[in-house]
Amino acid sequence: MAERIQKVLARAGYGSRRQVETWIKEGRVTRNGELASLGDQISEGDRLKLDNKPLSPKRLWQEPAKQVILYNKPVGEVCTRKDPEGRRTIFQSLPIPEQGRWVSVGRLDLNTSGLIILTTDGELANRLMHPSHEMDREYAVRVLGEVTSEMMQTLRDGVMLEDGEAKFADIQESGGEGANKWYHVVIQEGRNREVRRLWESQGVQVSRLMRVRYGPIIIPNNLRMGHWTKLEGSDLDYLYEQAGMKPVSNVTGGRKKPVVKQERPKKTRTRKEYSTNKKEQSRDQDEPTAKRRPRIRGH
Repeated sequence: MAERIQKVLARAGYGSRRQVETWIKEGRVTRNGELASLGDQISEGDRLKLDNKPLSPKRLWQEPAKQVILYNKPVGEVCTRKDPEGRRTIFQSLPIPEQGRWVSVGRLDLNTSGLIILTTDGELANRLMHPSHEMDREYAVRVLGEVTSEMMQTLRDGVMLEDGEAKFADIQESGGEGANKWYHVVIQEGRNREVRRLWESQGVQVSRLMRVRYGPIIIPNNLRMGHWTKLEGSDLDYLYEQAGMKPVSNVTGGRKKPVVKQERPKKTRTRKEYSTNKKEQSRDQDEPTAKRRPRIRGH
């Protein structure tokens, strides 16, 4: 059965659908010795190459393992696979996948910490990042400067940045004193430095920024900086369902949608957690699972 070339490559874990489409446009993918085009239909008999290197037919056509991990990125790490400046990358902290390679669901800049979802399923990554799914990205932000209720409402209504209008889908105070106060904000796009630029448009500076939620996934309370944990079972199924895809785990019977209390966080230091049945698969040791925390809700 023939399938579109970008879908096959993404499913095999070579990259997200968007990445694969870019490679095809750049002429990096060939099919049977000729440059591939977006939308080409391919079947198992076709020979594919990426950057003139043959791609394994077995990997392309067998049902791939569906792996998802959560990583707590520290400040100072970059999200590229190789950095020309020699800085540490997030991939140096990750385990080797059972099959394929890790595809990052969005990125965080050098000075932003927090949750990054990585998967070997390029189609899942594409759906989580695609604007049509409007996945919330929630951040805890420490702001230097006075923030008024009028400024907060302006940020909810929208301000014009150099690349178009932007706004917070929600913004709530979350503790702190004096000039340094914490807020929780939600955006539904992945523009470069969007959270920082929105605050800067109001004349205040972000002194600390960390992502605490992406879509339905809330960073586990026990996931230490620079460590990762595997998403599996009902939690993995729930993520696939929220992305509009079929569940993939072998969980049978009695599976329920995870419950998240519809309350607002009181303080930033009470980190949020998505699952109540995960064990941390960190570089050093396992830690006990903490209680689930509430998450912010958009208006």
